[in-house]
Amino acid sequence: MTVLITEFMDEGAVAALKSKVETQYLPDLADRQGDIPAMMAGIKALIVRNRTQVTPELLAASPDLKTVGRLGVGLDNINLPACAEKGVEVIPATGANTISVAEYVVTNALILMRDAYQAKHSMLKGGWPRMACSGREVGGKTLGLIGFGGIARETARLARGLGMDVCATDPLLPADDRAWEGVERLDLEKVLAKADIVSLHVPLLDTTRHMINATSLGQMKQGSVLVNAARGGVVDEAALVEAMKAGRLAGAALDCFETEPLTEEAAEKFRGCENLILTPHIAGVTEESNVRVSTMIADLVLDRLGKS
Repeated sequence: MTVLITEFMDEGAVAALKSKVETQYLPDLADRQGDIPAMMAGIKALIVRNRTQVTPELLAASPDLKTVGRLGVGLDNINLPACAEKGVEVIPATGANTISVAEYVVTNALILMRDAYQAKHSMLKGGWPRMACSGREVGGKTLGLIGFGGIARETARLARGLGMDVCATDPLLPADDRAWEGVERLDLEKVLAKADIVSLHVPLLDTTRHMINATSLGQMKQGSVLVNAARGGVVDEAALVEAMKAGRLAGAALDCFETEPLTEEAAEKFRGCENLILTPHIAGVTEESNVRVSTMIADLVLDRLGKS
């Protein structure tokens, strides 16, 4: 076997791989992480999403591995230094799910600001909570982006189309970069203080873990909302729940969590939070983006294997 796929992938892309190289497609294998090392002999390309952990131990059991294809862009589940040490190339699907995540962020901003779409729970009991559902428009409001890479820039474009003002912070992006055109460049504290909607667009690193904590939540505008479609560990979930229950935040949408998959025990902290949206790490996964991501990685893996 030459290629091992451990998580779901578009069937057309899987078929394209199988037509060129020996490929084993086991989309539930990430649930059995301990089984993977014994399967790695002869595997030259490993294709994963965000749940398969590419650890030094896994790499040590992979003598023939040349490439790790990531069906997405976040790389915190892949030990990059260990891959570099073994000469294993890591290939993310850069740009292939940009529009999906950007649409997720803007959609949830609209839902959270309107604060009407959870009315069904009351209405199914005979309630008619019109005044409680009046909500707010996003036109004229400010979207604050923490991180200003490709996905954040697409989010900014969509938000401006809805009449929103946009500010952002990204210490790695030079002040004279043309990407800042139409977007106010601020430091983190000023973005938090100014934005009606804060959206996170940073990787999970030692420097970003719990960057949204009790202190930063306290710096956010009263009545603002938070959208996290980046990485779970960026947000201190206990601090977020406290801020929401205290009424400092008006809502939040979380697509990623400190514990994934989110267990019933880990989810317990969110009970009682009003205007809260929880989704199972699917911001970047639509029918269209799955085809784009899968096709890109299949093509790149075949290229690296010399089978294109």
